[in-house]
Amino acid sequence: AVPHYCPISSHYKWNLDGLMDMVFDYLNMTRVYTKPKGQMPDYTTPVIIRGNDIPTVERFCRKIHRQLINDFKYAWVWGSSVKYNPMRVGKAHVLHDEDVIQIVKKI
Repeated sequence: AVPHYCPISSHYKWNLDGLMDMVFDYLNMTRVYTKPKGQMPDYTTPVIIRGNDIPTVERFCRKIHRQLINDFKYAWVWGSSVKYNPMRVGKAHVLHDEDVIQIVKKI
């Protein structure tokens, strides 16, 4: 295998998802999808956590709204970062690429 290589065909639309995955990996971007309570996850618009910092639930909350972390109670997460789907996690939990999250706020 050739490193830093991703064969694609824009004409036939072959392997464009693989190219997008490589771009996200090289740029240290983590895609996190939101799930409103009682609804299906929204896979159309992910929340992008960028940079070399660790993509935690707290960073995700601050990305959505700066006051959301103050009302944070816990979160449900589906994906590769948890042992069970769904799993209840705290704000220090580290998210993986393409995880789905549902935030539960204090009343």
